[in-house]
Amino acid sequence: MSDLPSVLPEVSWFGALCDDDYEQLGVPDPALASSWDHCRSIVVAADRNGFDAVLLPSGYALGIDATAFAAAVGPLTERIRLLLAVRIGELVVPQLARQIATLQQILGDRLLVNIISSDVPGESLASEPRYQRTLTAMRDLRRLLAGEAVSVHGEALAAPRIAAAGPGCPPLYFGGLSPAARDVAAQEADVYLMWPDTLPAVAAIVDDLRTRAAAHGRTLRFGYRVHVIVRESEAEARAAARHLVAALDDDTGTAIRNRSLDTASAGVARQGELRHAADDEGYVEDNLWTGIGRARSGAGAAIVGDPDQVRAKLDAYRQLGIDAFILSGYPHERECDRVARLVLDGYPHAPLGA
Repeated sequence: MSDLPSVLPEVSWFGALCDDDYEQLGVPDPALASSWDHCRSIVVAADRNGFDAVLLPSGYALGIDATAFAAAVGPLTERIRLLLAVRIGELVVPQLARQIATLQQILGDRLLVNIISSDVPGESLASEPRYQRTLTAMRDLRRLLAGEAVSVHGEALAAPRIAAAGPGCPPLYFGGLSPAARDVAAQEADVYLMWPDTLPAVAAIVDDLRTRAAAHGRTLRFGYRVHVIVRESEAEARAAARHLVAALDDDTGTAIRNRSLDTASAGVARQGELRHAADDEGYVEDNLWTGIGRARSGAGAAIVGDPDQVRAKLDAYRQLGIDAFILSGYPHERECDRVARLVLDGYPHAPLGA
């Protein structure tokens, strides 16, 4: 498209650390369960295939620990950035700052951070106080990683020594659809990360966040987390989508979705709305299929099509202001190779800020 933005997009892959890897959704496969060996293979494949970053997701009780995994896998990769998901509320911020500063010693500038505003078991905060806690944590994290002291529960805490000597706070990715979440993003996020939605809805979200950020004298970059099912032809891609959910029943899908702590969030509710608005085959607009959301609490839709259709869909998002994509496919290692070969090869991209 001739009117695409001049900024090249960041195209990333997904690390599947949260027991979210299948040949067919709802059919557990011990070989695809999250483990050091399996998830390491996915990240190494993403690095080999030229993806710019890889998201290392965090689940409170699911899969394996993202921070420990990042420290171990970092030295095994050559150029890929690690987008580490951290759940605010699980750790006190000075401890989180120390972990991030340690990872920066291992990775240099190859660390990115995805902030998640989440309840933990036994706690249920309303949206506004939970996001206020997240906003305070993001601000304190930036200050600590800049070598400045902060006050935590009334106690003055100096920055960790290794943080004061480090490169500062890595870029913070953050998502959330509620008004409270959008306000946090406008004030402190570097990249506002959204889940799949229709093109008009994506445009509206981008416009709203730009307005909110401008009110604070800031600008944002925008990211889009979506699955991809790509084959040589559209017919083959649609058949692959049908195969992915062929063994899934509604009770199993509901049980999988309910394992997450974010089932009541505005973002999850919107993914459900998309499924209900879709046609009989699950498509809510051209090449955007919502079937994955039947067995997934978070990002619940996939771009489905041939290579040209997938690239055209990515370009349509770019025209709306998206410049960071986090892609995934089932099973993740095999589809990492396929998406790289059919979509990424020849598709201009570069890490943000490059």
